[in-house]
Amino acid sequence: MIRADTIAAISTAQGEGAIGIVRISGPRALPIADQLFEGKKTPSKTRGGRFLYGRFVDDSGETIDEGVVLVFRGPHSYTGEDVVEFQTHGSVSVLGSVLTRCVELGARLAQPGEFTLRAFLEGRMDLNQAEAVNALIHAQTDTARRQATLGLQGALSKRMDEMSFKLVRTMSAIQAMLDYPEEGVPEEDRIIPLQEVQQDLQHLLDTARAGKMAQQGARLALLGRPNAGKSSLLNALLGYERSIVTPIAGTTRDYLEAHMELVGVPITLIDTAGVRETEDVIEAAGVERALQLGENADLVLLLEDASQPREALEVNVPEDRLVRLQTKIDLGQVWHDDRYLQVSAVTGSGLPALREILREKLLGDPSRNEVWLSSERQVQAVTFALEHVHNALTLPDELASYEIELALGHLAELSGKNVSEEVIDQIFRNFCVGK
Repeated sequence: MIRADTIAAISTAQGEGAIGIVRISGPRALPIADQLFEGKKTPSKTRGGRFLYGRFVDDSGETIDEGVVLVFRGPHSYTGEDVVEFQTHGSVSVLGSVLTRCVELGARLAQPGEFTLRAFLEGRMDLNQAEAVNALIHAQTDTARRQATLGLQGALSKRMDEMSFKLVRTMSAIQAMLDYPEEGVPEEDRIIPLQEVQQDLQHLLDTARAGKMAQQGARLALLGRPNAGKSSLLNALLGYERSIVTPIAGTTRDYLEAHMELVGVPITLIDTAGVRETEDVIEAAGVERALQLGENADLVLLLEDASQPREALEVNVPEDRLVRLQTKIDLGQVWHDDRYLQVSAVTGSGLPALREILREKLLGDPSRNEVWLSSERQVQAVTFALEHVHNALTLPDELASYEIELALGHLAELSGKNVSEEVIDQIFRNFCVGK
C-alpha cells in the first residue's frame, strides 16, 4: 500500500543544534535525493542501510551545507517505503533550505505523525506500537521510557493476541456444540479460558492508573495546619530549599509548586497555606485555595505535628488518595495514630517509607517488566472487552458466542485491525511533525 506521494519534514527539535535531520519518504525520495545531494555516489545507486558524505545544493548549484545522506530502501525502512535522511548542521536556515528544496523537487510537507502513520498502514507496526512511539518521544522519566519501549516491542499486542486466541478457541467450541448439542462444551474449553481472559483483562485495567501517571505525571498537595511542617517536607523531598521555612505559623499564604521525579513519575509538589480559622482576608483565601487544591490533586499528603497536642484536620479527600503523616517526629511524639506514618524532614526518618507508599499509591503493584495501558483508547477497548467476556460467562451458549465475538472486536481495535479512520486520525494528530 505504498503512498502515491512523497512527504518531507524536519525530524529534529526546533532551534539550533549540532546536527539536524530532514527526512523524506515515498516514491520520489531517491530521485529527490539525487538532485539535492552531490557526492562520490548518488543515493539512488546506493544500497539500503548505507550513508554518503557530500554537499547539499540549491537549484543554482550553490552549496547549502555539507553533510551526510542515509538511504533506507523499502520495505526495510521505518515507513516501509524508500526513505532518505539528510543530516546537516543544526542551523534553522540550513534545515529550512533543505526542506524547501525537497518541496521544490516534488515532495510535500508531512502532516503530524505521518511517517509513523505510513509505517502503520504498511504493516510495519500496529496501533499499539504507534502509540508507544509517541509515548517514547514524550517520556519524561525512566519509568515512562521503559513502558513505552515495552509497547514499541509489541508487549501489549502480544498479550492481546494470546487472549484473542483463547477466545477464538472458546467460540469455536461453543459453535461446534450448537451443531452437536448432545455433546456439550467441556468446562476446560469454555469456562476456564473465559475466566483466564477475564482475569487478564482486569489485570490490564488495573495498570491503567500507573500508565497514566507515568506518562502525564501527578499532582501531590501537602495539606495541614499552620506550622505542621509542609514546607520542610517539600524541601526534603526535593533535596533543596524551594519553600521558605520559619517557626512562624502561616508563613505560606498562597500555594507554591515545585517539579521533580519521584518513584519514576513526573511529580508536581504543591505546598499550600496552613488550614485554620482566620479573619485575615488574604489568609482565608489561601486556606480556601489549599482545600480546593487538595480535592483536585492526585494524592494528598495530610500533615499533623507529632510534637504538639493534636488538633486533627479532616479533609474532603477519598482515603485511596490520602497519605497521613505525623511530622517533626525528631522533636518527640505526644500522640499516636496507627493510620499515620511518622516522618522527620530534619533527620530524614520515614522518608524512604513515604516514597514506597507513594509508589504504591501512584503506580499500584504492577511488575517492572509488564506493559501498562497508557491511553484512554486502550482503557476503553479493554473495558468493553471485559464486559463482553463477563457476559459470555453468565449467558447461554448461543448468546455467549455472540458476546465473545464482540469482545474479539474490541481487542482487534487495540491493534488497529478493527478501527475507524476517525480514531486513527485522532491518534496521529497528537504526534509531532517529522515522526
